[in-house]
Amino acid sequence: MALRLWASSAANALRVSTSAATSRPAFSLLRSFSTVVEGLKYATSHEWVKNEGSVATIGITDHAQDHLGEVVYVELPDVGKTATKGTGFGSVESVKATSDVNSPISGEIIEINSKLTENPGLINSGPYEDGWMIKVKPSNPSELNTLMDGKEYTKFCEEEDASH
Repeated sequence: MALRLWASSAANALRVSTSAATSRPAFSLLRSFSTVVEGLKYATSHEWVKNEGSVATIGITDHAQDHLGEVVYVELPDVGKTATKGTGFGSVESVKATSDVNSPISGEIIEINSKLTENPGLINSGPYEDGWMIKVKPSNPSELNTLMDGKEYTKFCEEEDASH
């Protein structure tokens, strides 16, 4: 009963509608807390890509960082290495777990976000801005067509969260 009252109070404070029968939000909290940026492409492994022609910026999504919790360490590859679609290029360690980060596209790594070495929390505070991880020169730009847009990614996350 106390949990139901807490959930109802929290939903009220957050202005989330609840179902009277369950006192649970009527929709996924993803919409309230996770940001999906239109114009980016998304992988099912929760990485994003910002394509800028000859350069693509890659990072983990807001949804991913939210599930990880406070990020305390980031391992990044060396500039000049090759990122391969679907293969790990680094890892993110949080207070909860360590997770590999897969590249959503293939290409030569031309820049890393060295700020993450001293301030890995940038992934939590701005996963799409200051928390980007690598920049690559795409070797096969058509791989971008296999990724989800913002609406598809939002639906994917809602379905994934509902199944857990």
